[in-house]
Amino acid sequence: MLNIKKKDKVKILAGKDKGKTGEVLKVYPDKEKVIVAKINFVKRHTKPTQRDPGGIREKEAPLSISKVMLVCPKCESAVRPKLDALSDGKKIRVCRKCGEMII
Repeated sequence: MLNIKKKDKVKILAGKDKGKTGEVLKVYPDKEKVIVAKINFVKRHTKPTQRDPGGIREKEAPLSISKVMLVCPKCESAVRPKLDALSDGKKIRVCRKCGEMII
């Protein structure tokens, strides 16, 4: 089970954007990669088509999930969440530092 989900706030641990934070746009669980908003931009050269003039485009590239860490919304620190179970059996993520549930 991955501890990073869509719309989570994450901190980048390695690479050219180390130390920056951003929101997860997409998660690829089978490849263990995530796309973070405004992080890890790469240039793509596109050919012109009838609808698109072409040129050099910048877009976010996937990052390895091991290079990002979840940021707790309450204490604003990067944490490795603890998995806990509610009384009805539903699994939740809990911050190890402040004990707050991460939804």
